Amino acid sequence: MNMKLLATMASGFEAITKKELQNLGYQVQIENGKAYFEGGLEDIVKTNLWLRSGDRIKIVLKEFEALNFDDLFEEVKAVDWDRWLPLDAAFPVKGRSVKSQLHSVPDIQALTKKAIVDKMTTVYHRRGWLPESGSIFQIEIRLVKNQAELTLDTTGESLFKRGYRQEHGGAPLKENFGAALVLLTPWRASDPFCDPTTGSGTIAIEAALIGRNIAPGLKRHFAFEKFPWFDEQILTTARTQAQQQILPSGDLQIQASDIDGSMIDIAKLNAYQAGVLHDIQFKQIAVKDLQLTNDNGFLIANPPYGKRMQAQTQARQLYQQMGQNFEKLSTWSKYYLSSDLEFEKFYGKKATKRRKLYNGALRTDLFQYWGHPTYRK
Repeated sequence: MNMKLLATMASGFEAITKKELQNLGYQVQIENGKAYFEGGLEDIVKTNLWLRSGDRIKIVLKEFEALNFDDLFEEVKAVDWDRWLPLDAAFPVKGRSVKSQLHSVPDIQALTKKAIVDKMTTVYHRRGWLPESGSIFQIEIRLVKNQAELTLDTTGESLFKRGYRQEHGGAPLKENFGAALVLLTPWRASDPFCDPTTGSGTIAIEAALIGRNIAPGLKRHFAFEKFPWFDEQILTTARTQAQQQILPSGDLQIQASDIDGSMIDIAKLNAYQAGVLHDIQFKQIAVKDLQLTNDNGFLIANPPYGKRMQAQTQARQLYQQMGQNFEKLSTWSKYYLSSDLEFEKFYGKKATKRRKLYNGALRTDLFQYWGHPTYRK
């Protein structure tokens, strides 16, 4: 059963997710925040299990033009809903409308729901009522310039929920965001790596998972597991294969440090749950005192922005310390995520490249300072 599938991701990470999907063997079409590809049940399992930078994997059930509510109702009703939803399915409907004639999202959602109920009651010979007591089948209807896209989510909780985070600090970075930051760099498992403001450890842990080829979805469950038409053996086989592909511990050179000792304790607990505690050297130390003695490394930091966590003056003082300490590491490439658009001024040097990213709704820039490695195979 070949289907049109859709991976969603944070704006700015489209190229990263596209490359991941290509590496998994798919031909990919990219749009803003979305990557389309084709596949069957095995591919739904594989992408949910292995995609590091994505948010969700959805099945595209139908695409059509919707200029009025009659069009919307009839097009949705025409879907073979009994192929996807069992009689007792709970099927909440999310809606979105951008630059479309149908712009009332509550009305779009309600009418989509009514069309599904109409079809289901006809097929299952019920009288206008469905129990919705079973598993959740999250439906979404998105209208962009009058073009409707009807999807079924296979993931459940977003893919950033890896299942290893037990504790986090005040403003944690999502796991898929941390992984995407690592994937944006040319870092390889044989290269030194450092996160000097590690907080709850997300960036370093994601680097270790990449370095040891551990599937990010190995410790979690997915919505598709409760779909009656899904063959659970596919997931069992995929998990076994993923387990066999994990590389042994001991070869990675990943350092993670923070000035706050309680955060280091939290980061260690998260790393333990992720199965990579012995792949990361944790240390409580201030940025200004951190000494990195290796060559040709990669440093990724998500320092406090000075919005909620610290006063802006303190955050900018930290940027200054980073510039003074890390810019002398000429063979290292440095990547700093900050919502302070004046970061370069306080760091003391203009970035090689800036990349605009959104951490949730917050506009952030990734300030990239490329090093000059002495030797790279």
